[in-house]
Amino acid sequence: MEAGIVGLPNVGKSTLFNALTAAGAEANNYPFCTIEPNVGIVPVPDARLKTINRFIETKEVIPSALKLVDIAGLVKGASRGEGLGNKFLSHIRNVDAILEVVRCFENEDVTHVDGSVNPVRDIETIEMELLLADLQQAEDSLPRAQKSARGGDKEAAARASALEVLLAGLREGRPVRMIALSEEQQRAVKNMGFLTAKKILYVANVDEQSLGGNAYVDDVRAYAEKNGGEVVVVCAKIESELAELEEADRNEMLASLGMVEPALASVARAAYHLLGLQSFFTAGPKEIRAWPVPVGATAPQAAGVIHSDFERGFIRAEIYSVADLEAHASEAAIKSAGKLRLEGKTYIMQDGDVCHFLFNV
Repeated sequence: MEAGIVGLPNVGKSTLFNALTAAGAEANNYPFCTIEPNVGIVPVPDARLKTINRFIETKEVIPSALKLVDIAGLVKGASRGEGLGNKFLSHIRNVDAILEVVRCFENEDVTHVDGSVNPVRDIETIEMELLLADLQQAEDSLPRAQKSARGGDKEAAARASALEVLLAGLREGRPVRMIALSEEQQRAVKNMGFLTAKKILYVANVDEQSLGGNAYVDDVRAYAEKNGGEVVVVCAKIESELAELEEADRNEMLASLGMVEPALASVARAAYHLLGLQSFFTAGPKEIRAWPVPVGATAPQAAGVIHSDFERGFIRAEIYSVADLEAHASEAAIKSAGKLRLEGKTYIMQDGDVCHFLFNV
C-alpha cells in the first residue's frame, strides 16, 4: 500500500518528500519541477522496537515502512487537462491515501501559483479538481451500469444504485468519502478508484517561527474537521536540515528547537494509520522487526506478510505483548507466567503483538 504526496506547486511538497525519504527528488522554486512521480520507502518510527531490544539481544532492529509517491503539482483546471492535470490524476488514482501538503507560511522569495497564501483556498482548488474528475467518471459510468442492470446483472444494479447516490452528492460538492452508501453499494464501487474516496492527511507546512501552529494552521484544522481529514504540522525546511545531520548533531538541533523527535516521525506514523495499517513484531537473535499488516488481518495473513509459505502452512501463532515483555523481562518468564498465548487461524491481529509463527509446508 502506498500514499501519494500532493499539493499545488511550490508548497514544499518535494522538500518534504526529500526529507522523509532522503531520495533526492528535485525541489525547485518553479511550477512542475516534479513531472514523473518520485517513489521512496519511508521508515515508520516505533518506540516499541527499542523496548523489545532492551530485553532481547539482536543483530539488527528494523522498523516497518511505507511507500511514498511524490506526485506532480496540480493547478486549477487539472480535471480538464490543464498543467499536468491528466498525469496528476492518473498518478493519484494509483495510490491508497493522500498526503496533501498545504502552504501555511509567508515568504516573498517563494512564489505562490495564485499570488497569495490562503491554505483553505489551496485545499479547495485540489478538492474541486478531484471532485470534478470523480463527477465525470460517475456520469460516464452510470449509463453503462444501468444498461447492464436492465439485463439482469445484480452487481451492475448495485453499482448503478451507488452511482446515483454518488452523483447527487458530488453535484452538491461533497467528496465521495463523505457520502453515505450501504455496504452493498460500497462493494459495488470499491474498485472504481474515485479520487475523493481516498483518506486525506493534511500536512501544514509552516515556517521556523510557527512550529506550534499559526492562524493558517487553525484554518486547515477547521476545514479538515468538517471534511473528514486529519492534520499534522511540519516545517519542511527544518525537517530537510535535520535529515542531513548526523545523529548527535540532529539531537542537538532538536533540543535547541524544543522538539523530542523530527516532525516527520509524526507524518510517517499518521500516514501509516491513514492507510489502515498496524504493526506486529518478530524478535530473535538475528533481528527485531516491525511488520505492516492491515487492521483486521488474521494471524495466517500476518504470517504471509513475512513469507507466503508461512501463510500456506500456518499451524498456530505464539503471541505476547510488549507490555508482557516489560513486566516479565524474557520470553521464558512470559511463558512461565502463563502469558504466552497460542492463537489459531481465526485470531485477529492486534497492534503490537509479538509473534512466533509455527508452520508446515
